[in-house]
Amino acid sequence: MVAKLTDVAQLAGVSPTTVSRVINKKGYLSEKTIKKVKDAMKTLGYKPNNLARSLQGKSAKLIGLIFPNISNIFYSELIEYLEVELFRQGYKVIICNSQNDPKKEKDYLEMLAANQVDGIISSSHNLCIDDYEKVEAPIVAFDRNLAPNVPIIASDNFEGGKLAAQQLLKVGCQKIIMITGNDNSNSPTALRHAGFQTLLPQAPVINVPSDFSAIRKEMEIKNILSQYRPDGLFVSDDLTAILTMKIASDLGLRIPADLKIIGYDGTRFVENYFPQLTTIKQPIKEIAHLCVDVLLKQIAKEAINTEYILPISLLPGASI
Repeated sequence: MVAKLTDVAQLAGVSPTTVSRVINKKGYLSEKTIKKVKDAMKTLGYKPNNLARSLQGKSAKLIGLIFPNISNIFYSELIEYLEVELFRQGYKVIICNSQNDPKKEKDYLEMLAANQVDGIISSSHNLCIDDYEKVEAPIVAFDRNLAPNVPIIASDNFEGGKLAAQQLLKVGCQKIIMITGNDNSNSPTALRHAGFQTLLPQAPVINVPSDFSAIRKEMEIKNILSQYRPDGLFVSDDLTAILTMKIASDLGLRIPADLKIIGYDGTRFVENYFPQLTTIKQPIKEIAHLCVDVLLKQIAKEAINTEYILPISLLPGASI
């Protein structure tokens, strides 16, 4: 079996990042550590790959992308824009699908560090702050608080939630509720229901975890509609909003006569294939370009801000 970099790290008793630094002669390491790594490489017959041999302290021209679910339409579209813009800037990408799994995210983070990527764009966060602070490469976060020193880029989640509430009130809804996903109080996406509740402080906000199976999610939403009997509904992502419209129809509810629905994201998919859904649109292409711009400024050691908020807009449809 061909030895891997992680095998060398295990035998030498060091991290994969340290092995990579020895190979690439990057950063200060003690002679004792260097010897341990080289001895392990010799024992295992490990040969650095072409990428590692070619670096020798030069830029890898690689950017790592860590996202929680690349099958999600919103993330897929954002990743596409990121890849196109990064390629235009001379970079290749490594796409990491963490699937909301802390171990998978940690392994990917270590792998990216070991491959000496020039930077990381992440929207996945199951780890403690220390894990991201240990990474030497510049990092940009989308919609997540990764660490105090990592800049955050997001759409205006607060105004998005507020706009959704305004629209439902404007069309005369009396019993309004919100369905949200895996948002937590430390995530910028949690500001969607904070904005929503500025106008509707008594409105129920019900959590339906994003990682539920479609069958489980359908069951939960059916129970919510039967229990609360809303006439207005704000859903924090478009896919769940589309599913809710299907469930409402199955229950004999007419949209928008009996139930008015607003989603959140506004992807090309919704615009082209589900234009009947009214939704809060994130400027996805602009988000991608800004993520890349801020990351490249970090790589170039230029000054950056700690937070960037892009405006949202209403994408009108027939669901309200």
